[in-house]
Amino acid sequence: MDRNLALEIVRVTEAAALASAEWVGRGDGKGADRAAVGAMRECLEGISFKGTVVIGEGERDEAPMLYIGEQVGNGDLPEVDIAVDPLECTDSVAFGRSNALAVIAVAPKGHLLHAPDTYMEKIAAGPEAAEAIDLDLSPEENIGRVAECLGFKAKEMTVVILDRERHENLIERVRKTGARINLISDGDVSSAIAAAMPETGVNLLMGIGGAPEGVLAAAALRCIGGAMQARLVPRNQEERKRAIKMGVEDINKVFDLKELAQGDDIMFAATGVTNGDLLRGVLFRRDGVTTYSLVLRQNSGTRRFIESDHYFKEGHPVRILDQ
Repeated sequence: MDRNLALEIVRVTEAAALASAEWVGRGDGKGADRAAVGAMRECLEGISFKGTVVIGEGERDEAPMLYIGEQVGNGDLPEVDIAVDPLECTDSVAFGRSNALAVIAVAPKGHLLHAPDTYMEKIAAGPEAAEAIDLDLSPEENIGRVAECLGFKAKEMTVVILDRERHENLIERVRKTGARINLISDGDVSSAIAAAMPETGVNLLMGIGGAPEGVLAAAALRCIGGAMQARLVPRNQEERKRAIKMGVEDINKVFDLKELAQGDDIMFAATGVTNGDLLRGVLFRRDGVTTYSLVLRQNSGTRRFIESDHYFKEGHPVRILDQ
């Protein structure tokens, strides 16, 4: 894929972030999500590729735009798979909390796992722990093995876990190892990425979150050299059947990073909507707004943090499409 595509897709996440940031703290998560989806879809239409959404807002009957199977782009080659989350952490925007992002990943056709909208058990860490993490081992064993790889003691580890009732036992067991826990209300895509970046202070992500978010995180980790394993956790028989229909033959299979996001030509972009551990959120100024984005390209190993100023025109931010 053309390397310039990486800079094209960040315009997509910037557009979604700008649209949804208008809704921060207004208590309307659905409104924020609709704004992000509309802006992202409009921006995607002008990009030179023939894209198929494999991770999106749901199936066609559930989502009018950016649904699984939707074709995006201007129809030119290359053919690519698209994974999107126009607004990860919808509630964080609705209630003014942290870690909301607009996210997209692009890979050659057939290279991203077609994951249903169900739960996924995940463990993610940095590249040093690629051979250490094992979803079939206990939390205590995983923490010990990763700590050894990093040259840490267990008490020096920081583990990120979603603050959910389903994680009560996991949290208790992690605390008994002495490790620090960072409980997050939402946003395990950014936390999985943070686990592979030493400067964040995060060493490990553990627990159950969304499967679509797992694929997005895997795409980013393939770009920066991280480690991840995942396993689907269907909530009911309908979700189990949907997973099988989408090509997952063994529901209990543990996927490694290269099975979640294949190949060596993946691109990833994320733009902060609200402030988080990975990126700052949209900053409103008197004369415009500033966005903060991360752009990753696997082929070159490039990692770009981009700060962009968008100036007001007639009292409103200039649309990304017009810049």
